Amino acid sequence: MKISDQGDPRALVDPALLPFLDLLPAGDVTAETLAWRRSRMRDLVALQERTQDGLAVSVTESHVPGSEGAADVRVLVVAPKTGGAGRGAMLHCHGGGMVMGMPELSLPVLRQMADTLDIVIVSVDYRLAPEAPFPAPIEDCYAALVWLHANAESLGVDPTRIGVTGESAGGNLAAAVSLMARDRKGPPLLFQNLIYPMLDERPDATDNPLVGAFCWTRASNAFAWQAYLGSKTDGPVSPYAAPARAQDLSGLPPTWLCVGALDLFLDEDLRFVRDLAAAGVPVELVVYPGAFHAFDVAPHAPVAIRARSDRMEALRRAFSVSDQA
Repeated sequence: MKISDQGDPRALVDPALLPFLDLLPAGDVTAETLAWRRSRMRDLVALQERTQDGLAVSVTESHVPGSEGAADVRVLVVAPKTGGAGRGAMLHCHGGGMVMGMPELSLPVLRQMADTLDIVIVSVDYRLAPEAPFPAPIEDCYAALVWLHANAESLGVDPTRIGVTGESAGGNLAAAVSLMARDRKGPPLLFQNLIYPMLDERPDATDNPLVGAFCWTRASNAFAWQAYLGSKTDGPVSPYAAPARAQDLSGLPPTWLCVGALDLFLDEDLRFVRDLAAAGVPVELVVYPGAFHAFDVAPHAPVAIRARSDRMEALRRAFSVSDQA
């Protein structure tokens, strides 16, 4: 069954999201459109930089040691301006399908989080595919986590209070970082906060005809995975590339995951939550009706406001658990 068999897919969208949907770029992300998409994101960053939020938050750029043989990794450190020690911290991985995006795009949200939760956030400018396919992006993110943990004291951070978060492809990388930290006996993680994560490279990851019509389509997803995996598509796919491939999810940190009911990633995210629960990992799932991929960016839609509030509250609870320990 095709989505067209269900009539106009817009009829399924929360009406308050429709004005935002009409502002999103039309068409798929492809090899031919990728440069334009990246340029559009740079334009959005320039636009954001003209807006002052008045928050007492600093943003500093650092270059941290990469994985063995790799170049240094650029990160943005977002922190309250007031001095302090023993703060919680998060490693943040931005979205963009592994092929586009930059930490600056997430700064409005990250600055709000740092201010509201009184935490330090390290957002990773990881290398992008297809120029730098797997494992370059995940190795960059893991290197940033190692640096964050090793430099916790100078950053005013408690090394036992570090979590990971990310949106879409960033949710993939956050989940993969958790797997890597467990398997490499690396820095302990307090939680993982996954926002509609991109977890499964298989074309049959979903047969749901009602998802993937908007923002991030099946065609965009197929291109992104091909770009990310490159020549590795012919052999077994590593769970560090596609966390849905992981056979063992035990020992991972408590997880909060949200996704829209119209998001292409709905089915794979539901399976991941089920598998986490079966492995004994504390997990919480929120599915938002009428919501497509990246819906939470919509500034005024009530469902988007609720999603942003839910995420903030989930982070607040995660850090408060460590406060009570």
